[in-house]
Amino acid sequence: MNKKPMFNGLAVLLVLLLISACGTKANTEASESVPSPIGQEESAATNDSVNTEKEILIIIDQTPKPIEGNSFDFHVKQLPEGYSLSEMQWKSDKNQIVNTLQEAAEHGGNGGDGFYISGNGQFSGFMYPDTMKDEQGEVTFTFRNEQGKALTWKKEITLK
Repeated sequence: MNKKPMFNGLAVLLVLLLISACGTKANTEASESVPSPIGQEESAATNDSVNTEKEILIIIDQTPKPIEGNSFDFHVKQLPEGYSLSEMQWKSDKNQIVNTLQEAAEHGGNGGDGFYISGNGQFSGFMYPDTMKDEQGEVTFTFRNEQGKALTWKKEITLK
């Protein structure tokens, strides 16, 4: 058996497990949180026909880093129970980039542009070339449950 596909599969399973383990019940205080000084914290209520109290909380951190290239980090802090990250998207007038969780795990291993998640799920973000710097657009994260229902979180940002 080829070890590389098996390792990639295990990495994706680990990331899914880590992300799905982050789910907690909605907290009404979370939607009133103040943005953190090192990043932007955003809470978005979701519209689910079964439970309208479900919330997703994602932190986008655009603090400059001592690395080559351009990027922002994201951290899923809260999501509805039973949901896990399935797709990430950047959309602007000039570019549209969509990555699945598996593609993000691959980018985490090879350093490719687009969304990435490190092999152990510790780091996640979006790498982009200099040509995209100062681009205004929308970042969207899609979460799915086992029944296939999708919830999305969106935020307008300017790439720094």
